[in-house]
Amino acid sequence: MSNSPIAFLKGHGTENDFVIVPDPDNSIDLPPSLVAKLCDRRAGIGGDGLLHVVRSAEHPEARAAAGTAEWFMDYRNADGSIAEMCGNGVRVFAHYLQRAGLVGEGDLAVATRGGVKRVHIAKTEAGGDITVSMGRALLPGGDVTVSAGAREWPARNVNMGNPHAVAFVDDLDHAGDLFTAPSFSPASAYPKGVNVEFVVDRGPRHVAMRVHERGSGETRSCGTGACAVAVAAARRDGTDPAVTGEPVTYTVDLPGGRLVITEQPDGAVEMTGPAVIVAEGTIAPDWITPAP
Repeated sequence: MSNSPIAFLKGHGTENDFVIVPDPDNSIDLPPSLVAKLCDRRAGIGGDGLLHVVRSAEHPEARAAAGTAEWFMDYRNADGSIAEMCGNGVRVFAHYLQRAGLVGEGDLAVATRGGVKRVHIAKTEAGGDITVSMGRALLPGGDVTVSAGAREWPARNVNMGNPHAVAFVDDLDHAGDLFTAPSFSPASAYPKGVNVEFVVDRGPRHVAMRVHERGSGETRSCGTGACAVAVAAARRDGTDPAVTGEPVTYTVDLPGGRLVITEQPDGAVEMTGPAVIVAEGTIAPDWITPAP
């Protein structure tokens, strides 16, 4: 670890918040223990996760994508574990690149462990909406159930580059406090854990949700989760675009704000929502590695 201060920023997308560590040359060591320390809300900067900003050509997991996407979102959960994707994180990541003068308005490709994501940055004021093409949802077969407390629900297995279990419920309070991960079965459906969404209807093509994010607990928002919810709702409602030939749009309300999700007839899922940078500074080296 360098003895120099490390630059950071703090941002959020619909209150799903992140510590941002710019590191174009991939020169900063970020072991899980340090990521967890940075994301600690009492002793650290605080966040649902960490966005490590690296040039794709400089990261072994992203070099193959360097010809398509200059930048790699090396995303970590709040507990330090590695995650495939974060939908709100991609918007904040793109907003940081624009703010730093590394990209302009228009279309941008971002490499992630869940594949290359296409982003459109509108020519708007800071904090304006950003649209991300999240790719196609995968719908693994087999019955899945999730439970919280004494309640149990059937769930739709949706993969948006990371795994989700979507349960439609009568009341969002039935999900409990979500401090601990809801149970799911069968265990074989999600061998690496799962993000669990609890969903209620608010109106035609309008839903609200709460989410327990794998490795982070309940968060104020989850972009991939909102996409998974819209895909599951379209199948439940008989509006699958692959069947109807028409795109379908769902408004998804989350505790931290609102996202608009559109699924195209070819299966492409697009997410639109805000991204905000709220602070920047430096991390003192003696906080990272205290003197013995």
